[in-house]
Amino acid sequence: MGSGKSTALEALRRLGALTLSTDAVVHSLYEQQRVVDRVVDRWGDEVAPGGAVDRAAIARFAFADADERAWLEALIWPLVGAEVEEFREHSLTHNPRPRVAVVETPLLFEAGMEKNYDATIAVIASEELRRQRAAARGHEADDERHARQLSQQEKAERATYVVTNDGTTAELEAELALILERLIA
Repeated sequence: MGSGKSTALEALRRLGALTLSTDAVVHSLYEQQRVVDRVVDRWGDEVAPGGAVDRAAIARFAFADADERAWLEALIWPLVGAEVEEFREHSLTHNPRPRVAVVETPLLFEAGMEKNYDATIAVIASEELRRQRAAARGHEADDERHARQLSQQEKAERATYVVTNDGTTAELEAELALILERLIA
């Protein structure tokens, strides 16, 4: 959280990649009535006042208790996985065919989804910078979220490529361009 995954995804899009943000997928899932109904059944009307999901309210439930988080992940991750598979299929028939297809998956390794990809890129940043970025976005339950994620070091060890995002967006984009060239070579 706060490492710059979304910024990297946008840079990859500018570099010619077909992109998908699983965060955006989750946002769209929270607009589906079947998902709204399930979270309201589980946690009550306060998580969807007026019928619209309040992500901060869901975070208060899900990130405070491992069983509640597991329940939410069991609901959401298969739906996200189906969207990613649909995106992959679309990328194979997209006209023109993209240089690469990239999926931003914040909990890729934690969800055990890395085997679904040809290569992975870990976007990392200094702890202080990550906390500043997350706080600027007003993330709820920041400590709980960090506690359930693998360390940046472990993600870097598991990833095919690692990009450190402590500099400018232009520097990040330049590093990503080099990775893209390796991927398509």
